[in-house]
Amino acid sequence: MSLDRAQTKTACKGSLCGATISEHRLRNGLRVLIAERHLDPVVAAMIFYRVGSRHERPEEAGLSHFLEHMMFKGTAQLGKGEVDRITTCLGGSNNAFTTPDHTAYWFELASDRWESALEIEADRMQGLLLDPAEFEAEKAVVLEELAMGMDAPWGRLSRAVQEILFGRHPYARPVIGYTDILQRTGPEQMREYYSRFYQPANATVVLCGDLSPGSALKQVRKHLGGLRGDFDPDAGPYRPALPEPDGERRVKLSWDDPTARMIMAWPTTPVGTDVDFALDVLTTILTSGRLSRMYRSLVMERGIATSISTSNDTRAEGGAFWLYAEAAPGVNPLDLESAIDAELAQLHEHLVRPAELKRAKALLTAGSAAEGETVSDLAEHIGGYAMDAEWTLALELSERRKKVTAKALRGVVREYLGSQRRVVGWSLPGGQDPENTA
Repeated sequence: MSLDRAQTKTACKGSLCGATISEHRLRNGLRVLIAERHLDPVVAAMIFYRVGSRHERPEEAGLSHFLEHMMFKGTAQLGKGEVDRITTCLGGSNNAFTTPDHTAYWFELASDRWESALEIEADRMQGLLLDPAEFEAEKAVVLEELAMGMDAPWGRLSRAVQEILFGRHPYARPVIGYTDILQRTGPEQMREYYSRFYQPANATVVLCGDLSPGSALKQVRKHLGGLRGDFDPDAGPYRPALPEPDGERRVKLSWDDPTARMIMAWPTTPVGTDVDFALDVLTTILTSGRLSRMYRSLVMERGIATSISTSNDTRAEGGAFWLYAEAAPGVNPLDLESAIDAELAQLHEHLVRPAELKRAKALLTAGSAAEGETVSDLAEHIGGYAMDAEWTLALELSERRKKVTAKALRGVVREYLGSQRRVVGWSLPGGQDPENTA
């Protein structure tokens, strides 16, 4: 048996945005997704770990994001700042991000030198130092980042709504964590967390761009195939079920700012369901562009809002549909809320117009093409689905959205976006009450 056949297994293939995608699995459990596309002499190399804020115990809140920062602060082979220095010398770029469901690290490099990313990731997967002095210095950076987010009205309001919406589930906690918990976090606690989750069997490598799948797979085996681990797929804490709302819930904050801001949020479904794709279409109909239903009505025609937007936020274990609005100066916040309710009532009662549906699908199709415009965007798109559901959903995305009907949209609105299922949050100037705001 050849070394290739002994160490890897090819599962399935597909094509997306001009890239031919294949999936492989090494004997140590590492999954590898290779998207071959020769449009430009560039390769995006990403590694995803299935660990985010939903995997944290209450006393570990913010640890996934903090660990992401520390992955640039020194390993057994690379000193502080060496990852960035090497990347710059190679003429490339790198970064990282943390979500509720996963953490990802990416490099974009010329196609004759992308293998350096694998060397770095192999070292970072099992050689992180966590020097105490660097740990405390970076903790200060994370705490400052947290403070900046809380010193903004939208950040504070969205956090308050999120905590009510998701209840006791970890999705209720902010990815960045809480000040008091981060202050108590030490290097040994992070070391245990790192060892628990940063293992080959909990990781997916995504390579996208100007490469040969065969030689790329050999490079992955060379640098990462020898790493071992004892990953426990049940390593995360017990997670309570996401709560089913039993009535509208409201929260009001005061802010030293003249603008009244509102968030409405409804719990929905995990990523990849028919509801998920229908909500993609709905958010486009409601608030994407000047011709969208709510923007045209509430901002352009009636002038009672200065901005309005919606977001379909589906995740691995559940999701939310968010609506954000700012009241125009002099507008009673409750008048804006009533106007939004009237728009939602129209969706409950009537089918969306064929022209609206056609426009939304066209915009989404164009957006899907844009998601694959660069190799980094395409790698992130494929990897995100791989972490939170199945990577093959990336192949189905456009067709699933095209199949959404007006009747299906109305059904989703009626089932998920009722007033008795939502959380409504207001951030009001100087402690005003919406009922008493002139």
